[in-house]
Amino acid sequence: MEPDLFTAAAEDRQEKDPSSSPLAVRMRPRTLDEVVGQQHLLKPGSPLRRLVGEGSGGPAGPSSVILWGPPGIGKTTLAYVVSKATNKRFVELSAITAGVKEVRAVIEGARRATGGYGKETVLFLDEIHRFSKAQQDSLLPAVENRWVTLIAATTENPYFSIISPLLSRSLLLTLESLTDEDLRALMHRALADERGLGGAVTLPEDAEAHLLRIAGGDARRALTALEAAAGAALAMQEKEITLQTVEATVDRAAVKYDRDGDQHYDVASALIKSIRGSDVDAALHYLARMIEAGEDPRFIARRLMISASEDIGLADPTALPTAVAAAQAVAMIGFPEAALTLSHATIALALAPKSNAATLAIFAAQEDVRKGLAGPVPAHLRDGHYKGAAALGHAQGYVYPHDVPGGIAAQQYAPDAVRDRHYYRPTRYGAEARYADVVDRVRERLGRGDSDGAADA
Repeated sequence: MEPDLFTAAAEDRQEKDPSSSPLAVRMRPRTLDEVVGQQHLLKPGSPLRRLVGEGSGGPAGPSSVILWGPPGIGKTTLAYVVSKATNKRFVELSAITAGVKEVRAVIEGARRATGGYGKETVLFLDEIHRFSKAQQDSLLPAVENRWVTLIAATTENPYFSIISPLLSRSLLLTLESLTDEDLRALMHRALADERGLGGAVTLPEDAEAHLLRIAGGDARRALTALEAAAGAALAMQEKEITLQTVEATVDRAAVKYDRDGDQHYDVASALIKSIRGSDVDAALHYLARMIEAGEDPRFIARRLMISASEDIGLADPTALPTAVAAAQAVAMIGFPEAALTLSHATIALALAPKSNAATLAIFAAQEDVRKGLAGPVPAHLRDGHYKGAAALGHAQGYVYPHDVPGGIAAQQYAPDAVRDRHYYRPTRYGAEARYADVVDRVRERLGRGDSDGAADA
């Protein structure tokens, strides 16, 4: 049986009995004007509007589109809207469960549909980054010959996860995360619209705020939670969805946390101070509060990167690479899976040996510079690569450290004003103990073993 017959049957059922479909499906936009968010893609004359034939007399541009963005922001919705606006069959496949065999079956069905009754096909392929190179190659003939309009969705960087021939033949659209205002507008529409809840219930501000936190920028999650809470309220013959009903329905307590207020900074501060204090359990508690409150995972990752240098430094040289890797992973995967990466990094930082020596070192050096302790760069360290440098004495007498046994040349590097300053004061904690021994030997070799102690302050 043709895949489009299943799609048509599902749409018929939805039209005859809308309540049989989930709220997120019932509220799926039918036109680009109904799409919430992604305004950068929806401006008049944009590639997406030209794709559906607006303002150009008919569809134009590539027959393949790649939608890149985090989960739950409308990639499936946009594909569906394109198919409706262009009056094409809509066939959906997931790269998680489908393979080349299923793709070829859809393409063959599309060719028959086009030749048999003139109905073109939109193939929406979700999670395309999960396809191997060979599987993605199987799509090329259909794209090149326009047998289907391919709309592929990915949560991973397409320049790394999609083959170049397919990428070069596609219109790449980057989707942005939905804001709270976007989700609020979506829920208000679902509450009032006859396709949705038709005004059967109301949603007070505290319950709405909790639903927004639960959603975490995911439209599907927001509407699913709203539908469950509304169902529970109506079952109790209540016209208002209370905070208690939302909590009971989604089994998640409201977190007292204002992302724009004091709680935002208080909890973030407590997370970092718990890591600094090596209390891994307290750190995980505050991390969980931030996650459950819908905090931007990138904000958390940035704080962890700062902590890795500020509070750990060279006591554990792997701390910063761990935090940076976590930030990169979070940017690529988003919630909910990003919680695992943030937990990984938080535990590693909390249990790492601590040192603020790197922090104090740069603070002390900056303080001296602000006081005017600078002075000219020693002549033998100046640039000697231009004509006339030798006549000025620049780079003359410089000793190349690699030519010296041990690789340390006993010459002056710092300006006279700070030549005896010792900014870096390594601790004896963790791996930094090794650096402490190295620093002592190097300073002695350079003739800088004694310090006036001024930089200690």
